[in-house]
Amino acid sequence: MKKKFQDPLIPRKKKITDIIQFDKKGNPLPSVVEISNSGMCNRTCSFCPRSAPDYVHKNEFVSTKLIEKISLELSIYKYSGIFLFSGFVEPLLDKNIYNSIVIIRSHLPNARIEMVTNGDVLNEERTLKLFKSTLTTLLISIYDGKAEAENMEKMLRKIGLNDEQYKVRHRYLPESENFGITLSNRSGTMENAEYKIPSLKEPLKKNCYYPHYTFFMDYTGEVLVCSHDWGKKLVVGNLNTDSFINIWLGKKFKFAREKLLKADRNFSPCNKCDVDGEHMGKNHAEIWEKKIFNI
Repeated sequence: MKKKFQDPLIPRKKKITDIIQFDKKGNPLPSVVEISNSGMCNRTCSFCPRSAPDYVHKNEFVSTKLIEKISLELSIYKYSGIFLFSGFVEPLLDKNIYNSIVIIRSHLPNARIEMVTNGDVLNEERTLKLFKSTLTTLLISIYDGKAEAENMEKMLRKIGLNDEQYKVRHRYLPESENFGITLSNRSGTMENAEYKIPSLKEPLKKNCYYPHYTFFMDYTGEVLVCSHDWGKKLVVGNLNTDSFINIWLGKKFKFAREKLLKADRNFSPCNKCDVDGEHMGKNHAEIWEKKIFNI
């Protein structure tokens, strides 16, 4: 069996997410607050659900009101984890992204504001503007080839960025090397993609820690059980009508955490998902386990 590719940046993210913040009642807060800030991407990679002919692309973007609301509510806890622009989209298609970063920083001076981008629209001016807006780290996925990756590195060094401010990810590798990404079936939404990965017929009997350490919000304000739920099968709340903390401590999140702590994935979308969710978040899971089961 071919060994699965693992992103070499996982240890970096694990080191950051291992640091846990708590609310006043001792509940662990998410180490990653991830925003999928639009319904659009400029690429349709073969190993992405967007390459499916029936995938719906929407030219819509997260509102300034939602960015203001979530960052203000996180400021109550002096949040210092990762505020990540990533998700199902290309974040830089949002022309308001610079203003969003400024808003977040104004409320969360100690947070790590990071972004995953394909780098297609990056140039010296836009990159410098991102960091002037107080972005912490830029994670750039290069899909075209080694030459493009090297050119991106040269540009980033030329404008004076250091190793902590950017990471170039090589996503152009051949299929035999899993394209340079940690492949998964995206909770069962890859069956119609160009590079098909089947949904599981039987749920994995394996723990998953994503809901224990990640808060994932779509541009609509809907909060999903995790960043792999491309089909939006388990919406655990909506920030338009509820607060961050109510959603994070709510019944639907608790349901998912309890099930996954028992290695029980027999609920949608987890029943079709093949993601290895144990790479990070174990520290959070152990605390939730004590709280949920009164250990």
